[in-house]
Amino acid sequence: MRVITIMNKTDYHGGCLCGKVRFTISGDIHDIVYCHCSQCRKAQGSAFATNGNVASDNFTITSGKDELTAYQSSPGHTRFFCRVCGSPIMSSSSARLDHVRVRLGTIEADIRERPIAHIFVTSKANWDEISGNIPQYEYYEPGRRS
Repeated sequence: MRVITIMNKTDYHGGCLCGKVRFTISGDIHDIVYCHCSQCRKAQGSAFATNGNVASDNFTITSGKDELTAYQSSPGHTRFFCRVCGSPIMSSSSARLDHVRVRLGTIEADIRERPIAHIFVTSKANWDEISGNIPQYEYYEPGRRS
């Protein structure tokens, strides 16, 4: 007899480049987007940032909490990164304390969920080309809460 295990929650593990900051996500990642705004491009040093929402209760810093530093990039919006290597880890918004936006490049496993949109495409780098069938929006994707 073959036993099939069905997992309702996905546990993800991740961390920064130097390994000082480590985290665990217990649960799913929602509303993954490619953000092309100028702030995300500067924060990532790339053409866009790939971010996903995680319930705050499901995101745990497992080591290196003292190595995290923060920068308020706009009123009510704070970005957190490793003070040693500079890796961006996540951001939070005072308008949505129930979730954090995790930088997906810091996750060290295959991600089951998929991106739903490209946002702020009118701000994209002029050398970047967007391809594929994922919807593109001038600003935030429809239905987004702050």
